[in-house]
Amino acid sequence: MSAAAIGKDLLGLAHLSAEQITLILDTAVPFKEISERAIKKVPTLRGMTIVNLFFEASTRTRISFEFAEKRLSADTVNVAVSGSSVSKGETLVDTARNLEAMKIDMVVIRHPSSGAARFLADRIQSNVINAGDGTHEHPTQGLLDLLTLRERFGSLTGLRVCLCGDVLHSRVARSNLWGLQKLGAEVGVCGPRSLLPNAIDELGVRVFSRIEEAIEWAQALNILRLQLERMQAGYIPSLREYNRVFGVTRERLDRAPRDIVIMHPGPMNRGVEIDSDVADGPHSVILEQVTNGVAVRMAVLYLLAGGRPELAEAAKG
Repeated sequence: MSAAAIGKDLLGLAHLSAEQITLILDTAVPFKEISERAIKKVPTLRGMTIVNLFFEASTRTRISFEFAEKRLSADTVNVAVSGSSVSKGETLVDTARNLEAMKIDMVVIRHPSSGAARFLADRIQSNVINAGDGTHEHPTQGLLDLLTLRERFGSLTGLRVCLCGDVLHSRVARSNLWGLQKLGAEVGVCGPRSLLPNAIDELGVRVFSRIEEAIEWAQALNILRLQLERMQAGYIPSLREYNRVFGVTRERLDRAPRDIVIMHPGPMNRGVEIDSDVADGPHSVILEQVTNGVAVRMAVLYLLAGGRPELAEAAKG
């Protein structure tokens, strides 16, 4: 498969094939080693300019992209809405076109509206990477979750993974669902019915109404944050009630029939969807997810820049 086969942009995992997803994961493997060196930098993207255009507050994703860009020697510019012309009424397209007129090469965009990344990608020539759009997708988070699971289990074929919590508002859930199913995993969801999409039963997933049933079935739990900032109505009675019924606690994991890998895309609401002794416990791979995030984003940048997958190993030299 050629590098061009992944397309001009990375907007989601729904439109990628299993081969394309595997290509990105395979390319991330040699790039992961760079982050473990004393000098964490290679000249692969030297001379390229990448703009991180964030319309939402973000710490983990923005810094992860910035690390990935700098470790590939790209020039980076961070634009936050509060300090940009957007706060004066400029449109998204005008902002991007003005940046593009300054001869940039890529745009990493995070936006509260679903479809914003696609809207932008259709209107500018630069490569566009979706760093999370509304409740649509967060493809690089999905890819790093897949890489973490593949490292743990060797293969995703037949693996049972349950997405637990606020599936309704989660863009991570959608990218995970598409990616896991395309690589052959079985996917379950668990949460209050008020926090599951109406058509969830039509997506080929198992639906659990009790967290104990999800724990009994799954080999890995990807625990999703309650996105309280996106809730306009009373989706749950209270945070205490949510933790009592759906929280992943040590006591519940101790009753599981097998060891379960614990994942969380962060940031966590400790004591709500996940207890601290689970988040920091022996089954947690949460920090491995963070490490893999940089490698996956390096791979995506490399491939969209025209890097040849078969030369990824050489590119780290």
